Amino acid sequence: MDRRAFLRAATGLGAAAVIGGGIPGLTDLVTGGRPTDRSGAPVAEGGPLRIGYLPITDASPLLVAHAQGRFAAAGVPAARPVLFRGWESLAQAFTAGEVDVAHLLMPFAIQLRYALGASVRMVAWNHTNGSALTVGPGISDVRDLAGRRVAIPFWWSIHNVMLQRILRGAGLRPVVREDPSAEAGTVALVVMSPADMLPALSTGAVAGYIVADPFNAAAEIRKVGRIARFVGDVWRDHACCVVVVRQELIDTAPHAVQAVTDGVAGAQQWITADCTGTAGLLSTDRYLPQPLPAITRALTYPPAEHAATLRNAGWSGERIGFAPFPFPSYTAALVGAMRGTVVDGDTSFLDRVDPATVHTELTDDRFVRRSIDSLGGPGAFGLPASLTRTEEVSPA
Repeated sequence: MDRRAFLRAATGLGAAAVIGGGIPGLTDLVTGGRPTDRSGAPVAEGGPLRIGYLPITDASPLLVAHAQGRFAAAGVPAARPVLFRGWESLAQAFTAGEVDVAHLLMPFAIQLRYALGASVRMVAWNHTNGSALTVGPGISDVRDLAGRRVAIPFWWSIHNVMLQRILRGAGLRPVVREDPSAEAGTVALVVMSPADMLPALSTGAVAGYIVADPFNAAAEIRKVGRIARFVGDVWRDHACCVVVVRQELIDTAPHAVQAVTDGVAGAQQWITADCTGTAGLLSTDRYLPQPLPAITRALTYPPAEHAATLRNAGWSGERIGFAPFPFPSYTAALVGAMRGTVVDGDTSFLDRVDPATVHTELTDDRFVRRSIDSLGGPGAFGLPASLTRTEEVSPA
């Protein structure tokens, strides 16, 4: 896929360039402090499984599965996962065939399929919950964000979708490419790499940000911000990042796809049983570059410390969850929510998305169903036996 066309279609990069200091070349967006090689043969041609990720706790199942050798144990050797700094570069590497598997923002996966025609297929959820709206000093209520700027990681993210729900619930209007001080009650949204958000909050460049952990936990530890709302307290057990592969991998190497879902599901069970040990593994092996205290806090938020923040305490929205099954009801509801979301870019592709069929077009759940069955069934993940649910959303 031509890079220029991809970046035009991805939307939001103008704002990212302003805040993040420009749009570097693709290789400049790959970080991690180690040499990386994405030019090898794909797993379907005998090469190792190539995994791409951003340094957030959402990626934990893929990272833990690699660290514990779960893919190799299933007969599919895997290269060390490649750390990317931004969603655009990860998505381009994925669509270009430079990585075989990625954890990707679910709304972004929908955009890639319907706006760009990419053969992206969701095979599992990577996690549930795990994100929050963090605000800086002087912001005691969401309404205090009026006239200020708030950072989001990408236009087509659950973060942008739910932030706008939260803002409207507080009587505020989200705007793009507008001066928020020009009209009362407006909040300007800007796209920013997750790694740039904490410094921007510290310097006052933004009044808040909504993103995956451990960036929210890090702000609390550094005492430069506080969590105003957990996204899991707005949409119960929502999916943010999902495991995606390309259709050609399913067609040519289904055993590799099965190894991926088996590894992810097994890792999810292990993480749920030992969140503290997970934090140590991710930190010690340098899968995540953030300090161990921030990673640990992100995986083990004490609900008592955020009792005043939680509106739906029974949801456990402060806690990141790990269950692999992709619920069709969520996919359909997400498309509806995306249609009401303001972005800096084209939204016409949503006219081609039918909420009644989008899940089957985007998802291949045959592999994860087998993984769930082999690991004790839905109950072993805290899932209903029917693998169906009703979506619960409470933005106010």
